[in-house]
Amino acid sequence: MRRFVLTISTLSVAAAAVTLGAMAASPKKTAAPKWDTVAAAQYLDQAEERWATWPKSQLEGDTFCVSCHTASLYAVARPALRAHVKDTHAAAGETKLVNNVLNRMAGWNQLAPYYPDQRFGLPKTSESHAAEAVVNALVLATRDSTTGTLSADTRTAFKNMWYLQMQRGDLAGGWPWMNFHLDPWEGDRSAVYGAALASLAIGTAPGNYAKSPEIQDNIKALATYIQKHTDNEILFNTAHLLWASSGLPEILKPEQKQSIRDQLLKSQGADGGWSMQSMGSWKRIDGTPADTGNDGYATGLAVLALKKSGDPTAAGAIQKGTAWLAAHQDKAGMWKAVSVNKHRDVSDENVPGYFMTDAASAMAVLALTAAP
Repeated sequence: MRRFVLTISTLSVAAAAVTLGAMAASPKKTAAPKWDTVAAAQYLDQAEERWATWPKSQLEGDTFCVSCHTASLYAVARPALRAHVKDTHAAAGETKLVNNVLNRMAGWNQLAPYYPDQRFGLPKTSESHAAEAVVNALVLATRDSTTGTLSADTRTAFKNMWYLQMQRGDLAGGWPWMNFHLDPWEGDRSAVYGAALASLAIGTAPGNYAKSPEIQDNIKALATYIQKHTDNEILFNTAHLLWASSGLPEILKPEQKQSIRDQLLKSQGADGGWSMQSMGSWKRIDGTPADTGNDGYATGLAVLALKKSGDPTAAGAIQKGTAWLAAHQDKAGMWKAVSVNKHRDVSDENVPGYFMTDAASAMAVLALTAAP
């Protein structure tokens, strides 16, 4: 009996040693950095209202432009905050934006595009219609993702989007995109960014929409377009593609996803943040020096894309980036970023001065609320 007791004791000690060894080998779980979710929601709501009521954003039929910098990113980011601020319904700004999109769609064949050829020159009508169709699909697909049911309105938005998908030329599989030589959303290379938003809309839509038989040829053409342009594309655009590929994996080849991840990891700053300049090397059109500091948009985008990539080797970079975001939230709830095009003062009299900060705040929220 004594030998038996000794054997059991020995096994218990050995088991305890194995358990302690495993605990030591496992990475330490760190508490999520704290940030002000309520202030973030308030800033996003204020930014959306500022844009929606700005005279220069107004369009006919009592509608307004669904911009890349404020409105469309607001539509994607604001629902992600609901659980964090204990909202049970969409914010007033979300409802207003969705209704605006529905009104634009109701007058699709009657309302003038954002920028008609007659006022802004060729080919602004086709660019406007295509960009609006993609953004409309993204806004409504995001709304539907909160209910789990793809609505008839969203199906119509996707039909509009697919109808305007290019079939010939260098843009085949993609869409014409607004080009005013204003980076990062309306520049010479922004069509790839537009393709990323379309991919995000498809992957976000509930009801397994991405597997619908009737759109498989469209998705194949989209993937061909993206894969053709990705290898020589700026990191700003490819980071959006990496994010979108989490919902629509076929748009990127495995080696392309790895390349984008590697570029993101390589461009991270020592303090854990990323800079817009590292994602595009833009030159300002007014001759003022480019801002090289790390900012909320680039850092939020990088953290979000790396999180969505599912690469466990990026865990350390994600942790540092997340800490950077939490530490750099302004007391007003926002994250700052500045124009890559020109120096802009931020004031109520100069609404464009807010655009990059609006976008940065939405992107930071998306990064911080995304599951690892």
